Amino acid sequence: MTSDKDRFVLPSSQEMGQIDKAAARSVPVSVLMENAGRVVARAVRRFTKPCRVLVLCGPGNNGGDGYVTARHLANAGWPVAVAALAEPHAGGDAAQAAARFRGPRVPFAPEEAARVDLVIDAVFGAGLSRDIEEPVPSVLAAAKRVVAIDMPTGIDGSTGQIRGSARKADLTVTFFRAKPGHLLLPGRAYLGQFEVRDIGMPASVLEEVTVRTWQNEPGLWRLPILGVESHKYSRGVVSLCAGEAMPGAARLAAAAARRTGAGLVRIAAGKAAPAFRLGEPGLIIDEQPLLELLGDERRRTWICGPGLVPEEVERIFPQLVTAGRQILADAGAFSWAADAPERLKGAAVITPHGGEFKRVFGAPGSDEIAAVRAAAQRIDAVVVLKGATTLVAAPDGRVAINTHATSALGTAGSGDTLTGIIAALLAAGMEPWDAACAGVWLHGEAGLQAGPWLVAEDLDVHLGAAREKATRLQ
Repeated sequence: MTSDKDRFVLPSSQEMGQIDKAAARSVPVSVLMENAGRVVARAVRRFTKPCRVLVLCGPGNNGGDGYVTARHLANAGWPVAVAALAEPHAGGDAAQAAARFRGPRVPFAPEEAARVDLVIDAVFGAGLSRDIEEPVPSVLAAAKRVVAIDMPTGIDGSTGQIRGSARKADLTVTFFRAKPGHLLLPGRAYLGQFEVRDIGMPASVLEEVTVRTWQNEPGLWRLPILGVESHKYSRGVVSLCAGEAMPGAARLAAAAARRTGAGLVRIAAGKAAPAFRLGEPGLIIDEQPLLELLGDERRRTWICGPGLVPEEVERIFPQLVTAGRQILADAGAFSWAADAPERLKGAAVITPHGGEFKRVFGAPGSDEIAAVRAAAQRIDAVVVLKGATTLVAAPDGRVAINTHATSALGTAGSGDTLTGIIAALLAAGMEPWDAACAGVWLHGEAGLQAGPWLVAEDLDVHLGAAREKATRLQ
């Protein structure tokens, strides 16, 4: 039985190969190839008026899709030629598709690409596993406009990395589901217009292949709904550990937690309490020692890190772990755990940006998904790697990729707001991975609603509307 969440899956190149094999047991590859070429031809006809077209075909099934596309455009009266990097393997489905194209063949050369109005890139798809070599880069570079089938040649479908060289497409059409490389940078910036189209591949194939990567959207997770008997403790209590040097971070996180729906937000301020006394009247400021505050079992969810220096984290974090609290670690916690990720064991969620992740776990390298998965497994916590594309990894291997955001969120304090959002969802009873995924989406939506040139203080006032939108879409 397929799940509603299956519409968000992002198969890696290896997983897509398994899906193709599973699908072929019920739908012949030749039928899927015919459907793919027809879909691309329709997309091209929507994209531009009739013009001179050159279809660049590789030797595999991506090239086979290209031959079918060429035939359908030619049948529609478009002037179409094909240039083959290499001929398809004899007897295969791509070879049969090539034989059915009766139009002109031209050399696979830059001058041929330069003389037409549109080049269709069917050289290599998302399954590319090596750097591309000449003459492919030169031929693609000579094109005026490019429509890519499945993935612009040169982009790794699993990581979004450039393998040697890549030409930006004006339109990319892929099939069944998007791939991680369509969402990850730099690959995402090479797609142009992007379409995911159905070609008759049964969704039931996802019952046979385990895909552990998803696009982060409402419906992948569900926000708690208030009932008629909801009260402040059922909505959840969020507690923050505040530092003496940077109280603003805790205030931003507290405001976000309240606006996201926490029933009660309390700041454990200790000696820093006077810095918070003139804050929002709905906040409770605690001066008692942390150990005394941990005696209240209703206070299950704690934020540790925003505004704290490493010495403060050293004193606070172990106490929270010993007390069995649900901990969201951020900011100062990563300076404390630099080159010592095991210090973060006991946290439920951590939210580093790229520099903080590198400081704790080392540079993620070219495969960020693998690096974040490994980090989550290493410390047995959900890891949120914040960035232009944010990754949310669970210890069991699940990863969500979030692109629902704006570059305007790259401003001081924005991360503290995200921390407060996730903490409110944790306190409301969401599982850590779901809470982190939902929090990242809500944060992005608030940023989109706040508009350009926002500051962190602008975000929390949009969280109610963001939550309402997510609830409507889930």
